[in-house]
Amino acid sequence: MTDIATHHLALTPADNAALAPMLADLARQYDTIENEDLIRRSPVLTRELPAHLLEFLEEFRLGEPSALCVVSGLAVDEQELGPTPTHWRDSQHASPAFRQEIFFLLCGSALGDVFGWGTQQDGRIMHDVLPIKGHEHYEIGSNSLQHLSWHTEDAFHPCRGDYVALMCLKNPDDVETMVCSIDLLDVERLDVAALFEPEFTVMPDNSHQPQLSRGSTGDPALDALRARSFRLIEQWNEKPEQRPLFFGDPGSPYLALDPYHMDSSGWPERHRQAFDGLCAQIEERMSTVALRPGDCVFIDNFRAVHGRKSFQPRYDGSDRWLKRLNITRNIRGSRAWRTSADSRIIQ
Repeated sequence: MTDIATHHLALTPADNAALAPMLADLARQYDTIENEDLIRRSPVLTRELPAHLLEFLEEFRLGEPSALCVVSGLAVDEQELGPTPTHWRDSQHASPAFRQEIFFLLCGSALGDVFGWGTQQDGRIMHDVLPIKGHEHYEIGSNSLQHLSWHTEDAFHPCRGDYVALMCLKNPDDVETMVCSIDLLDVERLDVAALFEPEFTVMPDNSHQPQLSRGSTGDPALDALRARSFRLIEQWNEKPEQRPLFFGDPGSPYLALDPYHMDSSGWPERHRQAFDGLCAQIEERMSTVALRPGDCVFIDNFRAVHGRKSFQPRYDGSDRWLKRLNITRNIRGSRAWRTSADSRIIQ
């Protein structure tokens, strides 16, 4: 294991005292974190955050000092939270973590535009990450008894986010999140030229499968777009598009890969070896972070891969419970996938 450099800010008791009335006021104004007006206003509402926090997030966004940004110390009362939900469905209604969710949303909105997937968690913006009975051995975030393999979030999709963010509400067993940044790799030992060539394929991950969706939304136009997405996912599974694994600056490249959903059998030998060399380095240099209640972690999805170690689920209300956001710096790039310019759901 290799320690990853972290861009870290710890909130103080004074910070929490200053945040509390603002978060409480917003929690009174809105019903759920999925409220469209709250999502729409969130970039403006970020101005209510402490100036030093906004400066810290802007430094991470523009300067790329690390692939891992942590804001720790957010006040979380685990007694007030109550039991960990047994499933993500309907967990946003009367949420006991609403104030924390608002803080997380505002921090994410300082980095870019938050968005959701019509093909994930019924089109919600903010996801719950928790163990679900029956999913123990699935390759999705609700599994538990097997590792969640390291990956770029939504590596297969052209509209994948710039950042994937996690907020910890509970983690009683110190379950470790795995992270490896491009900064930890010896790029000179890799076949960078081959990794920049469009000779690789990444298939859709299991979290976007239609069997995990409720089905009809009741809106025919929305259902038609969602059906199109599921058809495309099926096509990408049958015939994945060729793409590079590296992009950007050859000296400090961005990356996008998900080895669990990649089949190298049809690739040219040089590119298969380049992929194997990249994966070997990532495995060797993986770092781990045990998130604690009140930690908000922003992972640069262009510069790092992440996963999670296995754990024994409890199913007694005390299980690990996180919230998750996807954030993009180019929401207009997904316009063909959204129902309107101001929609934040990629269908």
